[in-house]
Amino acid sequence: MKIALLSDSHDHIWNLAKALDAVNAQGADLLLHCGDLVAPFIVAQIAEAFSGPIHMLEGNNDGDGRLQQQVAAKFSHVTLHGIYAELAVGGRRIAMIHYPEPARRIAQSGHFDLVCYGHNHLQNWEQIGDCYLVNPGEVMGRFGAPSWGLYDCKTHTYRFQAIEG
Repeated sequence: MKIALLSDSHDHIWNLAKALDAVNAQGADLLLHCGDLVAPFIVAQIAEAFSGPIHMLEGNNDGDGRLQQQVAAKFSHVTLHGIYAELAVGGRRIAMIHYPEPARRIAQSGHFDLVCYGHNHLQNWEQIGDCYLVNPGEVMGRFGAPSWGLYDCKTHTYRFQAIEG
């Protein structure tokens, strides 16, 4: 199973569309978004472009959580979590949180195979014990080149993906 990791879209619909095209082209089975979707229409854009299961978090810039929940509820394959989520997917234990500091502590717990986060917009991949701690970077492209990531549950590998064009 392949998992697409995205974060910090910040309403950049153009980069998000390119990322979603690439996610589909890479054959991702599941999509995780680590927060800062921002406007509720981003939830719909992701849900309409990716047909597999989608798990999203609230970030610090997601202002209308109630409307985001209403939009997410229109799509049976979308789960909009609060600020934290734990998932069992493809034989792997995964945690998601928007912030880097608690993400590191969660990865250090030894309970997970993958811990993903966002918030600071900086690509990061490191191994802590048997766990990968990953920030896929930002879809937005404000502080660096826009990017996303692809995690393979079977091989326990991770790759950054540039958002081209």
